[in-house]
Amino acid sequence: MEAGGLEWLLVPMQQLVSWGAAGAMVFGGVVPYIPQYRDIRRTQNAEGFSTYVCLVLLVANILRILFWFGRHFESPLLWQSIIMIITMLLMLKLCTEVRVSNELNIKRRSFADFDLNYFWHWSKFTDYVQCVLTFTGVTGYITYLWLDSSLFVETLGFLAVFTEAMLGVPQLYRNYQNRSTEGMSVKMVLMWTSGDTFKTVYFILNQAPFQFSICGLLQVFVDIAILFQVYLYSSYPQKPVSHTAHPASTKAL
Repeated sequence: MEAGGLEWLLVPMQQLVSWGAAGAMVFGGVVPYIPQYRDIRRTQNAEGFSTYVCLVLLVANILRILFWFGRHFESPLLWQSIIMIITMLLMLKLCTEVRVSNELNIKRRSFADFDLNYFWHWSKFTDYVQCVLTFTGVTGYITYLWLDSSLFVETLGFLAVFTEAMLGVPQLYRNYQNRSTEGMSVKMVLMWTSGDTFKTVYFILNQAPFQFSICGLLQVFVDIAILFQVYLYSSYPQKPVSHTAHPASTKAL
C-alpha cells in the first residue's frame, strides 16, 4: 500500500521534471541573447557582438530541421531550432538597424550585389531574410532529393550540430582581434556555458543521435575558451592590434 502511494506521487513528479527539461531545451537556448539584445538597444552600439554568431545559428538550426525529416529526434529539439531561428532574425534586425544608423555615410550594400567582400554585412534586414530563404530553399531541395540516403542524412545531422558547435568561434576570434572582450555580454557567455552543459547532458541521457553529444562537448570547450579570454583581457589588458584589412572585416561582424 505504501509503495503504491509512493508510486502515485513519483509518477507525476517525474512527468513534471520531464516537462521542465523539455521546456528548458526549447527556450533555454535563447535566454543568453536577452541581455545582449538589451545592451545593444540601450547603448545603440552593436560593435561588441558578432552577427556571424547569428549566421552560424541560422545555418545550424535550418540544417537540424532538415535532418529531422530524415531521422526524427525528440520534438523539444525541433522546437528549439524554430525558436532559435526566430530569435536570431530578431537579433539581426536590431544589429542591422543600429549599425546603419551609426554609418550614415557608408555605401549601402545588398544581398543582390553578390559581393563576397560584403557578405553578411548588408544594409537592410530584408537582405538577410533573402539570404536565409535562399539557403533554406537550396538545402531543402537537395535534402528532398537525397532523403533516402542514410549516409546523406547522417552527414546532414553532423553538419547541423558541428556548425552549432562552432557558435562561439566568431566571438572568440573577434575578441582575439580586439585583444578585448569589451562590448560582449559576459552574462551571455555564462549562459551559453551553462546552457550548453545542460544541453549536452540532456543529449547523453536521452540517447540523442551521437552527433549531438560529441558536438555538444566541443561547444562547451569553446565557451570555456571565451570565458578564459574574459579573465585574460580583464586581468592583463593588451593593446589592440590595428588592422588595415578590408572595411568589411573591421566593422561589427
